[in-house]
Amino acid sequence: MGKSRVLMIGATGNLGHEIAKASLQSSHPTFVLVRDSAFSHPHKCHILQTLSDAGATLLKGSIEDESSLVEAMKQVDVVICAVSSQQALDQKPVIKAIKRAGCIKKFIPSEFGLDPEKTQISHLDHGFYSRKAEIRQLIEAEGIPFTYISCNFFMNYLLPSLVQPGSKTPPMDKVTIFGSGNVKGVFVKQSDVAAFTISTVDDPRTLNKVVYLRPPGNVYSMNELVELWESKIGKKLDKVYVTEEELLKKIKETPFPNNMDMVFIYSAFVKGDQTYFDIEGSGGVDGAQLYPLQKYTTISGYLDSLLEESKLWSS
Repeated sequence: MGKSRVLMIGATGNLGHEIAKASLQSSHPTFVLVRDSAFSHPHKCHILQTLSDAGATLLKGSIEDESSLVEAMKQVDVVICAVSSQQALDQKPVIKAIKRAGCIKKFIPSEFGLDPEKTQISHLDHGFYSRKAEIRQLIEAEGIPFTYISCNFFMNYLLPSLVQPGSKTPPMDKVTIFGSGNVKGVFVKQSDVAAFTISTVDDPRTLNKVVYLRPPGNVYSMNELVELWESKIGKKLDKVYVTEEELLKKIKETPFPNNMDMVFIYSAFVKGDQTYFDIEGSGGVDGAQLYPLQKYTTISGYLDSLLEESKLWSS
């Protein structure tokens, strides 16, 4: 049996582009849903050209146009959606179209973050995770076969500043640590998330499962992150600890959406939403254990690249 044919929705976004590339690199016949307006956007047009040159088939359509979705789906086996989190509910027509097409053997919706059914911040996140949970419920109510990818944080989010909200570069003198500093969070590079995602496409072990990514070397507490960074820059940083109560107060005082970085920090590094539960005990599967040969960037390796960049800034 040949490799599944993959339809990629959202291929001009950062993660979607990486997933489409990984699909092609893994020799899946890859189809990309493209709206007409994408061709008038130079950056998106360039991405689509590179994907087409690499062998992807471009199909005109959009998630607002159910008939174009059904037409595209009749040509494939698996649908992967990587629209932005703000657009999570825009996947409703995709679910309808999958049901109508009747030939899709797996749908990987746009989750690619924390498990929306495990987070403990519904009173703070302005519906960020409830929208994703609603899509899960629709998929399961329709009996659509699925795989959910719970990859936690992308490395290009928060890690470039060593989890210092408002900063874009890592600290060289003083660092703020939230909560006790001992709660562990998870960071995975987008291209690695894409590679793990594509590995699940034809893997029966991932059918109707949540695949959690907690790769060894990518699960760190804030105290451990700071210690690792100190060892790389060869100096100790002044540490300022912010209690849970102080962080919650700051979140409430800061208007939405400017407070969302702090909300996500609270979720991961105070509440432990990425790591407080056992993967197998929750009915999920561990991506790093399923695919032990999959290479990926570790946090230490990523911090090395940040250090190189910081040397360039200062030179």
